[in-house]
Amino acid sequence: MTVSVFDLFSIGIGPSSSHTVGPMRAGARFASELAADGVLDEVAELEVILYGSLAATGAGHGTLPAVLLGLEGLHPDVVTGETVRTRTAEIADTGRIRLGGVREVPQRIDDIVLRPRTVLPEHPNGMTLAVRDGAGTTLRENTYFSVGGGFVHEKGEERSGGDDGSAGPFRTAAELLGRCVESGSSISQVMLRFESSMRPEEEVRKGLLEIRDVMWDCVGRGITSDGRLPGGLHVTRRARSWYERLRVEDAQRDPGYALDWVNLVAMAVNEENAAGGRIVTAPTNGAAGIIPAVMHYATHYTPLGLCDPDEAAVRFLLTAGAIGSLYKELASISGAEVGCQGEVGSAASMAAAGLAEVLGGTPAQVENAAEIAMEHSLGLTCDPIGGLVQIPCIERNAISAGKAVNAARMALRGDGRHRVSLDQVITTMRETGRDMSDKYKETSRGGLALTIPVNVVEC
Repeated sequence: MTVSVFDLFSIGIGPSSSHTVGPMRAGARFASELAADGVLDEVAELEVILYGSLAATGAGHGTLPAVLLGLEGLHPDVVTGETVRTRTAEIADTGRIRLGGVREVPQRIDDIVLRPRTVLPEHPNGMTLAVRDGAGTTLRENTYFSVGGGFVHEKGEERSGGDDGSAGPFRTAAELLGRCVESGSSISQVMLRFESSMRPEEEVRKGLLEIRDVMWDCVGRGITSDGRLPGGLHVTRRARSWYERLRVEDAQRDPGYALDWVNLVAMAVNEENAAGGRIVTAPTNGAAGIIPAVMHYATHYTPLGLCDPDEAAVRFLLTAGAIGSLYKELASISGAEVGCQGEVGSAASMAAAGLAEVLGGTPAQVENAAEIAMEHSLGLTCDPIGGLVQIPCIERNAISAGKAVNAARMALRGDGRHRVSLDQVITTMRETGRDMSDKYKETSRGGLALTIPVNVVEC
């Protein structure tokens, strides 16, 4: 099934799409179902249980307040970081939440049950929500899974991409290339036709530019904010000081500084994500800096980008979305399921394809760019220190953005023919994730998270 770009690139808040955005969406969905059942007024007791990775790193990833605010009816695409901070403080003071925005029930963040060693068979990011009446009778109990990128599935529900009901024109990279050959189209054109089957083309283009603008707004906040990031690591923001130096050193936008700007954009976005700011999942929050960083390169250092930056952004995002759909459907974009190869690896692959398209690559060269970027991200673990999306996540986005630029440029030096296909490398990524020890999959029980001592552990 082809996943829509508007599902892959969704607006939310930091620091994590699977641990913040997804749980908030699950909570809001549960509250909505209670209202639809007409039982909100009967609720006297609420129970929230987090399993696996959600429980292991939930404190550092903002999971606990996110699910409670979702239960209050808040949604990640419109809520602000200030609202999250204010309501979290109010819940701590009163010990009560407004279920569905109307029904007050006793609930503190500390009441949430954490079971980090219990991994449900469907997915490591599991959560159960239950409500009971005054007599202790269960009114509703649902189990949800946050499967990466903010996507949420209920237990027993078929796990698929978008909600449009359309199968889409491709499921594999081979099918995607086949569609390009059949129609004489680029990958972005194939994806545009798919998106235009659900909404007018004008709305597709407008929506993609709005997504780009939210990304640019995030960059703007990142390069104008300073101080320390929240949490116990005491990480100092660097993007602002880097920007102030770079705009002086490169006032004329010398291409020799291109990768410095790529690094800056990636770090600015991920510092803002770590601070709980407004983010576009691309395809996840933990990897949110890579797509805008490489899109910055595409719009500032390519002929199409310099001539028509809007068109460059639209083609870039459509192509990146087409590649992202493959990872979402054939493997995973969840760090808790396959490690960070599923997050920054997928994002680097998507970005490399987008840039190759903007540079004028053939569909085969674009597919090759995507394959190169993932091939050299295989086995990447997810080991956030202290359960925070800061170290090594912020720098890892910058490094992976540079990898995407290099992959695109390497692919365009060839003719598109290569030994390892994108489908093969996606399969390898999925199998590598299955073989990877659970401690390296967003649990903060392995890698840097284990070997680097911290004074305050957030999970």
